[in-house]
Order: sequence, then structure tokens, then C-alpha cells
Amino acid sequence: MSNVTGKTLHIVIDMQRVFAEETVWHTPSIQDILPNVLELCAAFEGRTLFAKFMLPETPAHAPGRWQTYYQRWSMLTTSQLDPAYQDLVGPLAALSQPETEVEKFTYSIFKAPGFTERLKADGVDKLVFSGVETDVCVLASVFDAVDAGFHVVVASDAVSSSDLVAHQAVLDHVLPRMPDQIDLATTAQIVAEQAPAA
Repeated sequence: MSNVTGKTLHIVIDMQRVFAEETVWHTPSIQDILPNVLELCAAFEGRTLFAKFMLPETPAHAPGRWQTYYQRWSMLTTSQLDPAYQDLVGPLAALSQPETEVEKFTYSIFKAPGFTERLKADGVDKLVFSGVETDVCVLASVFDAVDAGFHVVVASDAVSSSDLVAHQAVLDHVLPRMPDQIDLATTAQIVAEQAPAA
């Protein structure tokens, strides 16, 4: 990983109850990566944002083809599912504040209004990503971060998916295609880089 010239932020993608608990979107491996996500949150204390994938009230409340999507997943609209399932998992909820949560209605956190401008105004030039799912919301956010000019680091042992084959394919074949813009690193490597020099 190259030296930081500006400010680095840790972005946690969609570590929410709707994925962690027994829903049709259950991602069991959240429990496996949670310790590493928490370790990154500690290393980036005061420099972590939490993306939350927000659900529409009904399919009709979603735009365009998202209506078709939520017709298939209508059991996950807030008219049928307790909206509290959108909350962060307990250990992360305890670390978060309203100003550190970014609500999004699409895969990428960069589609949240004003998000890119917020980062630029804060002098951020490097983003460390953790969370779920590697092959969907994490990947979409990573690509948008690259397009916006940010240096991206993906914590390879702090991301996962309900589809572990797709997860591994992204880590092994997709992200390595962009070595000038995306680094893959373990949690330990990322945390070590944050430690002050002796």
C-alpha cells in the first residue's frame, strides 16, 4: 500500500441485521468477518462511516427496475419487515453515531446524495472498505470510488458474501485487474500501516 497523502476513511458496507439474521438475505459469514471489521473500526476510530442499505415501504415506492427487484423481494419491504432490520448489527451499532451512518437505496454508497462531495470537502483521498456483500454492494462502491479518483483498499478478510464463490472470484480475478487503483490487504496489514512509527 502506498503512503497516504491525505485523509483515509474506513467504509463499512451494509453490516446490518437484515443480512446477519435469519432473512432471505442471510449472509452467515458476517459473523466470521465481524471481528476484523471491529478491529478496523478501532484502528480508524473517528474515521469510520457505516453504509446502510435502506428498504422501500413497498415495491411501488422504488424507482424503475428496482420495482421489479422488490416485487421478487417483497418480504423485505418495510411494510412487511420490521424496519429495525435495517439497523447495524449490535457491536457496530454501539460504535456508530447518526452522523457516521450513510443511508443508501442502491448498491453503491456513492449514490447517497452528496457523499462524494462530503469526502472531497474533508480532504479524503483513500478509502478502506469492509462489509458485505463483496460481489454486490462492496464491489459497486469500490468501482464508484475508483471512478471518483480515490485510492481504494479492500480488506480481504473483512469482506464476504452469501455467495462465497462470487466473493472469491472478486478477490482473485476482478479487483487484481486494477492494481494502480485498488489494493488488497488483510486487516492486520491495514492496521499495521495505521500504527504510529516507533
